Amino acid sequence: MEKFDVIIAGAGLAGLAAAYTLAQEGVEVLLIEKGDYPGAKNVTGGRLYVNPVRELFPDLWKKAPLERFITREGASIMAGERSINVEYCGSELSQEPYQSYSILRAKFDRWFAKQAERKGAMLVSKSRVDDVIIENDQVVGVWAGGDELRADVVIACDGVLSLLAEKAGLRKPGNPHDYAVGFKEVIELDSTLIEERFGLEGNEGAARLFMGEVTRGKFGGGFLYTNKDSLSLGIVVGIKDLMEGSPAVQAPILLDEFKQRPEIARLIKGGESVEYSAHVIPEGGLKAIGKLYGNGILLAGDAAGLAMNIGVTVRGMEYALASGYYAAQAVLQAKEKEDFTAGSLSGYEKLLNDSFIMKDFAAFKEAPAVLDSPRFFKHYPELLGNIMKDVYEVPAGPKGRLYPTIKKYLTLKEMWSMAGDMRKVMKI
Repeated sequence: MEKFDVIIAGAGLAGLAAAYTLAQEGVEVLLIEKGDYPGAKNVTGGRLYVNPVRELFPDLWKKAPLERFITREGASIMAGERSINVEYCGSELSQEPYQSYSILRAKFDRWFAKQAERKGAMLVSKSRVDDVIIENDQVVGVWAGGDELRADVVIACDGVLSLLAEKAGLRKPGNPHDYAVGFKEVIELDSTLIEERFGLEGNEGAARLFMGEVTRGKFGGGFLYTNKDSLSLGIVVGIKDLMEGSPAVQAPILLDEFKQRPEIARLIKGGESVEYSAHVIPEGGLKAIGKLYGNGILLAGDAAGLAMNIGVTVRGMEYALASGYYAAQAVLQAKEKEDFTAGSLSGYEKLLNDSFIMKDFAAFKEAPAVLDSPRFFKHYPELLGNIMKDVYEVPAGPKGRLYPTIKKYLTLKEMWSMAGDMRKVMKI
């Protein structure tokens, strides 16, 4: 039987951040990853907002294998054979320190794991943590691959459906309403073509979000991020929406349909799909976050439910990095007292509440309920598509005035419904 100061289950960003932070303080850390290597099973859209975590890991960013810094922000509303596109380019996006980068997790996570190992962390891949060991109501270790491994503290970073969180009694099985599923392809494409098609220069990058027909009007949307010599393209769909309705829709089919749309097909033309992955994503927001600590255990990253969709941005990676860092800080505080009970580890909650993490979740606590309305994903894309069609159409005969053209769609009933939806949006 082996004993460590801390065992971390899962070498995603949360687990790596915790391992790195603890190891550099001389703590004996065992990091267990079920994939072939860190990043092999970690799926994300591929965009990291660096600003919130820059100072937590000041030595990382100049050396990290980041792809492109994002200088172009785009949003597309798709309806049938039509789309309405908005693009934002601001000088602040093109100036250092850059706000966000596209990343490839297979590259980034492996590199980050090496940094943690250099600090002294021990990494074991291809090993799954099956259960926690509980004695006298205290988590004292884990079972992994038939081995009994003990520690003062276990940090569960084992993903959105965290088995360890359930085993430790910190949460019940999740509600499908609080989750979505993401499907993603990495499409290899020459860097010159990427720069030409997206209007980029050098290491500049573009990010685009899509909603509407891309998910057949169901909760969710599509995303596209430019990497150095590839594109990350995918969709996210609410699990509840996939389960409801007849006939049922299979998410992989939605991704294929998305790729075939002319707007997307021309961007990925000539590219080769080199990676395909799928992942469950927490979408419940603040109300879905349960207890994040117990006797001898902490939760971080997706296991803690720390991902957020507010429509125009989808964030999770910086929350994972920061929660791993704060989990490590809570362990260091507890280690000073040699007390690893829930009362001692509760400092984790204060650290999270004082950080940007919980302040963000509190500020956008209404976002999941607002975005739950199908009108945002089906009705409004179709309405806007029809309006824009008539506005830009030039018939063989005389063209109608713009005001009556638009007004015929904006009836009193429609305006009243829009006002109600606007009141909801104002809560975000």
